[in-house]
Amino acid sequence: MTLASPTDARTANAAGLQPSGAAPVRPGKIGIMLVNLGTPDGTDFKPMWRYLREFLSDPRVIELNKAIWYPILYGLVLTTRPKKSGANYARIWNREMNESPLRTFTRAQGQKLATALADLPDVVVDWAMRYGNPSTASVVQRLVEQGCERILTFPLYPQYSATTTATANDQLFRALMKIRHAPAIRSVPPYYDEPVYIEALARSIEKHIATLDFAPEVVITSYHGIPKPYSDKGDPYQSHCLETTRLLRERLGWDENKLITTFQSRFGAQEWLQPYTDVTVEKLAKDGVRSIAIVNPGFSVDCIETLDEIGREAAETFHHAGGKNFAHIPCLNDSAEGMAVVEALVRRELSGWV
Repeated sequence: MTLASPTDARTANAAGLQPSGAAPVRPGKIGIMLVNLGTPDGTDFKPMWRYLREFLSDPRVIELNKAIWYPILYGLVLTTRPKKSGANYARIWNREMNESPLRTFTRAQGQKLATALADLPDVVVDWAMRYGNPSTASVVQRLVEQGCERILTFPLYPQYSATTTATANDQLFRALMKIRHAPAIRSVPPYYDEPVYIEALARSIEKHIATLDFAPEVVITSYHGIPKPYSDKGDPYQSHCLETTRLLRERLGWDENKLITTFQSRFGAQEWLQPYTDVTVEKLAKDGVRSIAIVNPGFSVDCIETLDEIGREAAETFHHAGGKNFAHIPCLNDSAEGMAVVEALVRRELSGWV
């Protein structure tokens, strides 16, 4: 028995050889969906409350039993944190476009990827957020309405964690559950050790350091942390981060004292992955280190955790402890280096589809 290919099926349909009453077979398009973590729609209390509620209600992000966590979330957290977080977002807000930099950069990535893939006429590029807008469900629906029978989703997290990559894919499949004729799905795997990614990071670091009027004695690779129990249960995130730094150190030709790893953004009372970025920055200054730079390899684009937590808070911590020169190295964003990573991985994962 010989199975007909999609091309054969389309030919048969055109020749009138399909069974009577069968739906016409049309060549389907392929959707590319870039997915980032998310962003509030504004800096006021209500949009911050909505965003934080969605984010902190995700059971992969907060693994506590709901009976324990929800009274805390709806009691203390959502009554106090929206105002504080809103003030932080206000400092970095893109006033011209009235949105967070994360949304601005992710949109730019989508637009530039669409241009780069112009040689693939049946490919449609779009972008979505796991939390906030544009929602994953709305973008999936938009791609389906444009005739996409296959979707390649690209969670923009170089290092895998259940708190990021997995929850982005969870949300995608929740959206598919509501679609009767669901498209086929592929997901770009974590790319923490991909040569194109390591090369892009290295070039970005080298280019930025060349613009400084000082030479950093220490460069810190600061990654978003996760609670240590998550790692102990088997989340590979820590090992992925350490491998990224090792490969980056190897590419730059630096030793373990020049390029170090830390973890930032801890939340709550439990222990998170260590060493902590803020503690390390303070200790370096007190130990006599006068010049440092921090890069965030775990973030595909600049956001609140890089621009404010590192660009402002870490800088203040370093200076108050006696440090002199501080630099934050931007994320890859939609730079030529960053887009080379996205395009290379997308083209590879499209193999067999185009």
